[in-house]
Amino acid sequence: MNTPGNHLEPPTADSWAFAEDHAPTSEHVAAARDEATLAGLSTITPGVAATLTALTRAVGARAVVEVGTLMGASGLAFLEGMGHDGVLTSIDVEADNQLPARRYFVAAGIPSSRFRLIAGSPIEIMPKLRDAAYDVVFINGDKLEYVEYVAGALRLLRPGGLLLVHDVLWYNRVADDADESDEAIIIREALDAVATTEAYTRALLPVGNGLLLAVKN
Repeated sequence: MNTPGNHLEPPTADSWAFAEDHAPTSEHVAAARDEATLAGLSTITPGVAATLTALTRAVGARAVVEVGTLMGASGLAFLEGMGHDGVLTSIDVEADNQLPARRYFVAAGIPSSRFRLIAGSPIEIMPKLRDAAYDVVFINGDKLEYVEYVAGALRLLRPGGLLLVHDVLWYNRVADDADESDEAIIIREALDAVATTEAYTRALLPVGNGLLLAVKN
């Protein structure tokens, strides 16, 4: 019988699918994901949804900010991980993305007191939120504004809070130094901004399209 050595084998498509589907999403998250996909939006995968819920529960989060509502799939994942007193603040430049999110939140039995949907530019709204008042900040908005979002998140997080940045592998383009597309360049800059500060302890998870996890020191 052959036993694995120290050489890391990249996951096969079957292993990847097995990991992504290991923790099933709720029907409400699945419905929100489907609507975002039909709208052509870069939504979270089932594996990312499970990761968001698990991390939220692990830190006992009661206040979460997300940049990019995107029909509500990620918001539901956070709300499912928080206790009954947890509150989600979700920002999206497109108000039309938040109408389905509200519908899915209500269908899931989430009272309106547990979420606030703010339509507008995240770059303008984030500075208006309270300092060190949030347990988690999730970034999933305009990729070309990721550097600004990352900068704004540091002020919002409490010590021990989580910065989560979605799509950081961006369809395998970020790891390719020869790829000079705008999204790849900006995401690399956002990753560098986190890496070059002593404010975070970080890890990059190859779940979904890449998820940066950084804990504020």
